[in-house]
Amino acid sequence: MEKISSKTYNKYIKALTDISRAITSDLYLEDILKLIVLVTAKVTGVEICSLWLIDDGETPRKIRLKATQAIEPEYVKDRAISMDEGVVGFVATNNQPLILKNVLEDPRFKEKEMARKLSLVSMVSVPLEVKDEKVIGVLNCFTSEPHDFLETEVNLIKAVANQAAVAILNTQFMVQTKVIQEELEARKLVERAKEVLMRQRNMTGEQAYRWIQKRAMDSRKSIGHIAEAVLLSDEL
Repeated sequence: MEKISSKTYNKYIKALTDISRAITSDLYLEDILKLIVLVTAKVTGVEICSLWLIDDGETPRKIRLKATQAIEPEYVKDRAISMDEGVVGFVATNNQPLILKNVLEDPRFKEKEMARKLSLVSMVSVPLEVKDEKVIGVLNCFTSEPHDFLETEVNLIKAVANQAAVAILNTQFMVQTKVIQEELEARKLVERAKEVLMRQRNMTGEQAYRWIQKRAMDSRKSIGHIAEAVLLSDEL
């Protein structure tokens, strides 16, 4: 089997490093996804990379196109397929890579019009896998010329995909944690504001909460924002 040069290995290592840095950065998920497809396309030399993520919020589950480069916005906008549809659905469901020598000749590839328009020929599709073999998405790499993807190439792309999966999960966890922290802080503010209102206006705890809630609705502001205003007024 043909070997990959050390120069190519170094490119992949750099890709893994770039994505690893993203894991500990303050980038939003959208930025992380764009970074992944750009880095992967650059180091592999493929024409286009696209990244799909499984949406567990839908029943039955869907898999959605979340990031790509060099594809028209009309294609990217709200692209979603079922888990048993096309190449992406196969890879996500079976948790195994799939290589197509010519996407136009394979019935599993459904986006033939897009492939013709963008002159795409060969592709490799790999699962984004995290611990316990859980698949959270799929990474596609397309070439504009017929290409036989080597086993070592596929393994390296899988390594990049798995590192990307860690970055994605980490970012989602950070967002969820931040939301939870903000919610807890808001609750603390509301409790303190209730105590102020109970003291100043001789209200019960429930009356104080309803007062804050009504002010929030009337002003179209958050309950936490109203609670902060109550606390500030008490300090004046």
